[in-house]
Amino acid sequence: MLDIQSHGEDANHPPILIVHGLFGSGRNWGVIAKRLSADRRVVTVDMRNHGASPTSDSHSYFDLADDLAEVITHLGGQADVIGHSMGGKAAMILALKHPDVLRRLLVADIAPVGYTHSQSSLIEAMRAVDLSKATTRSEADAQLAAYVDDKSIRAFLLQSLDVRGKTWRLNLDVLDREMDKIVGFPDITGQFTGPTLFLAGANSDYVRPEHRPLIKSLFPSAKQAKIPGAGHWLHAEKPREFEAAVRTFMIET
Repeated sequence: MLDIQSHGEDANHPPILIVHGLFGSGRNWGVIAKRLSADRRVVTVDMRNHGASPTSDSHSYFDLADDLAEVITHLGGQADVIGHSMGGKAAMILALKHPDVLRRLLVADIAPVGYTHSQSSLIEAMRAVDLSKATTRSEADAQLAAYVDDKSIRAFLLQSLDVRGKTWRLNLDVLDREMDKIVGFPDITGQFTGPTLFLAGANSDYVRPEHRPLIKSLFPSAKQAKIPGAGHWLHAEKPREFEAAVRTFMIET
């Protein structure tokens, strides 16, 4: 089973399960999870081939959805789910394939479509770091800067570096090989009719107006909202606004 981290207690409601994006981990969501846990039990996971979870030769969304269904069964059989980016796609497949395990679904800045932007260049950048010469995270960052200009992206990637162990907590080979599946979206039928919110960053172009008919066909109860001033990493760029949207959708209703 996936590695999970639990925050707070709540015997009256299903837990909130947070599913991270590509190259992330449950730890990335620790601050938001702890704040939300004042009202609800909140569980974060490391997806397969990420963090402390098991590795696998496959990284299809059907496999990721089955992993999440197993976690929810372990948690009691039902959850409210938040998924960002890759995690949002996994959460959508979970909702369509295992609708009974979800009560509510919040999809953060992703649509049920394929995209063309491969992230393999970031995998090559991580592979290029000579970990034998990186005794601190700052030394690894200095190496990574030769390949990745954006400091915030480097900081995000370096959260998955085990400096002492001289290894990335990411199955880079499999993620690279499965990249077409990760940026794509599988053919699937069915509907999830439960409450659904597609929450996007206003400065992001991941969720477009032309995606709305497909979203409504798969998620007929779906509503859409945007966080002003936020891009794709809306939860990191506007954490208070993101938290408020989650509370309105999942906690106060």
